[in-house]
Amino acid sequence: MNRTIAPVFSLLLATSILLIGNGLLGTLIPIRANIEHFATTTVGFIGSVYFAGFMAGCVLGPFLVRRAGHIRSFAALGALAAVAPLVHALTVNPVAWALMRGLTGFCFAGLYMVIESWINERATNATRGRLFAVYLVVNFASLTLGQLMLNMASPAEFTLFALCSILTSLALVPISMTTSDQPAPIASTRIDIGAVFRLSPVGLLGCLVVGLTNAPFWTLGPVFAHDSGLDVEGVSFFMTAAILGGAVAQLPIGRYSDKMDRRRIILTLSLGSAVAEAGLIAARGIGVEWMLLLAGFMFGCFALTLYSVCVAHTNDHAGKESFVGISSALLLAYAIGAVVGPYAASMGTERWGMSFIFMFAAAIHIIFAAFTMIRMATASRGASRRGGFTAMTFPSTKPVPPELDSRKAD
Repeated sequence: MNRTIAPVFSLLLATSILLIGNGLLGTLIPIRANIEHFATTTVGFIGSVYFAGFMAGCVLGPFLVRRAGHIRSFAALGALAAVAPLVHALTVNPVAWALMRGLTGFCFAGLYMVIESWINERATNATRGRLFAVYLVVNFASLTLGQLMLNMASPAEFTLFALCSILTSLALVPISMTTSDQPAPIASTRIDIGAVFRLSPVGLLGCLVVGLTNAPFWTLGPVFAHDSGLDVEGVSFFMTAAILGGAVAQLPIGRYSDKMDRRRIILTLSLGSAVAEAGLIAARGIGVEWMLLLAGFMFGCFALTLYSVCVAHTNDHAGKESFVGISSALLLAYAIGAVVGPYAASMGTERWGMSFIFMFAAAIHIIFAAFTMIRMATASRGASRRGGFTAMTFPSTKPVPPELDSRKAD
């Protein structure tokens, strides 16, 4: 294992530092916005702008990396990303915050692109599975730690924003000082949404659904928890519970999906998500903290694992040469949903209250479950090239691209 990790240790270290800082910032922004009495629709819009910037970064990032190289691109994007938290602290203005969140989304799309393409090039068919498992552990552990660091100081103060900036800056050091050779230039990829939809309607729409439902959770979940009576510590535990739910459920769900038509698992996860969302609404009404945490954990188990199964289902129908193009299309579908979801959910909260965040998500999951049932009844399974499931990080930041899929040949 040491021989597997050693060539990419600096990359994993940079990933960990970045995710701790970005995980902290992602929860800190809505809490501070709530303290500053931003309207819920404003908070939702700010979250949508983050994902719009992220989508732009996914499209434009390869051009930047091809022009400047991996290390210089990483340094430039990291420096810009480190500026944003400081601007949030210095200028409490919704327009400035939206611009900075868009900048953060753009930068982090490029940063993750550099790290993941680099890790993949250092991996071989013999080590990719183990390396990917380590990468997942780093992701989950770092996101969890970022949530818990919210308790280190008051969100109303400068301290936590400065800490986010410091962590982002520190992540530049392992990459800048690495002795590992840079990977080959990123190849351009043609994105054909229509072709992927014809290949797997359930898989593509599933990724859109994940964007529509999970992005409001990442953007407005802290506001929901705080409005439900939790203090800052309780909010951090609520977000941590959801992340742990997603982490714990990934591999068991993947193993089951390898043994049957993945659409059955997608259907189960969609319906389970709707039940968990109803549980969150009920727990809010009852006002018991442990019920909120339990419902949050169950939401993580179902909703935060749906993306991985949708990606696996889509790739079941594709040849290895199509993995990169398919991933780009699925990522774009997710990003479109993530841009629309937070703002759409926040608009409903003005009339129906904070519970609408999960009413909105439950309605979408139920509609998607109905669509999946129709497809199961009218379309054949058609998975003759079925491959093994590979767990993926749920897209709080971005889904892991198929360059890290253990089924892909070097």
